[in-house]
Amino acid sequence: MTPDWTVLTEELARWRAVGLTLPLWWRDDDAVAMTPALERLAALSARLGMPLHLAVIPAHADETLAEAVAAHPNLVPLVHGWTHENHAPAEEKKAEFGAHRPRAAMRADTELALARTQALFGARLRPVFVPPWNRIAPDLLPDLAAQGYAAVSTFTPRKTPLAAPGLLQINTHLDPIAWKTTRGLADPDTLIAQIARQLADRREGRADNAEPYGVLTHHLVHDDAIWSFAETLLARLLDGPTWRWTFPAPPAERTGT
Repeated sequence: MTPDWTVLTEELARWRAVGLTLPLWWRDDDAVAMTPALERLAALSARLGMPLHLAVIPAHADETLAEAVAAHPNLVPLVHGWTHENHAPAEEKKAEFGAHRPRAAMRADTELALARTQALFGARLRPVFVPPWNRIAPDLLPDLAAQGYAAVSTFTPRKTPLAAPGLLQINTHLDPIAWKTTRGLADPDTLIAQIARQLADRREGRADNAEPYGVLTHHLVHDDAIWSFAETLLARLLDGPTWRWTFPAPPAERTGT
């Protein structure tokens, strides 16, 4: 069945009519190595001219990924937990950095994670912490800022621009995968309606349009339907009143020093 994009097309037309512009960004989780799937994703990023923010699992990332980032200017590495290991009790939702762990142990892991990714990617790294499963204990957030992280990224619209003093909150908002059922593409028409509602909330002032709208993908588990939907979605959004947002470079990189 061909998805019906009408509601999104109409919503983007309303944005044009009132002169609004949508900041748009793209995050892909669980990168550890250069694989055929990641090569395909990097090629899509280049074709669309869209920066691709790779949430990298530090403990498992290898040199092939560092080489890929060096070779592809559109790839922007972020920090995705430490080992991406679930520490939650069986009856709770999965989390590596949930409130059930000692804060000191989590602090040690986030410090290791930043050091490891800095060693791999150097100035290309953006010090953004992406907690696995998009869950993080609130009392850990100030520690991230103190360790040198500039932002945290989870899922769903943010409540405030800052997660903690000195720590931006820049979330993702749409994940096309039906994780709880088939682990394939969720119903496309439902996804399109969800995007249109989210954009209407921004246009009508119920959500923060200063927060970049984030599309979330997971290249290692994509099937053909997910690949096709993600490409079509990004292309349609980029054809609207949007601009390609990316996490800013560190000051030294911006000035060339």
